[in-house]
Amino acid sequence: MKRHRFEPARLIAGLTALTLGTGYGLDALGLWQAPGLWLFLALPAGLLLSGVTAAVWATIRRHRAPDTDHAPPLTHP
Repeated sequence: MKRHRFEPARLIAGLTALTLGTGYGLDALGLWQAPGLWLFLALPAGLLLSGVTAAVWATIRRHRAPDTDHAPPLTHP
């Protein structure tokens, strides 16, 4: 299996979707009563957190990357 780089924003978005799906499923089965608009407001909050995480992660990755725009100086013997 080919390895891929870690993307925390996708992890947060996936956990948000999993949490919402579980909450709606439990509410539909009658095992848990969702408090008010909690499930409805959790989606935008999770997506906002995921977007902020993606922006921060991209900034960190950009500043860690070696500067490849400048070629090393040529030296002649």
